[in-house]
Amino acid sequence: MINQPKGSDMVTKTTPPSLREETRSHIPTHEAAYHMGRAQQTLRQWAMNENGPVRPIRVHRRLAWPVVEIKQLLGVA
Repeated sequence: MINQPKGSDMVTKTTPPSLREETRSHIPTHEAAYHMGRAQQTLRQWAMNENGPVRPIRVHRRLAWPVVEIKQLLGVA
């Protein structure tokens, strides 16, 4: 018999909404990396070195990336 994950143990992968549909002012690192086509670690390096094209804010030790700046960088209206 195979043990199946239960409840919160299940991992679901969802694609973030497109930037055109995004209503939040800031998004987490994994979503920003997805939209910018970069690895999450690359964005973390940009934040640490303060040398990336987009500067995140820090909220309780987590990074939040501004959607407006990501849209400008990618040329999304």
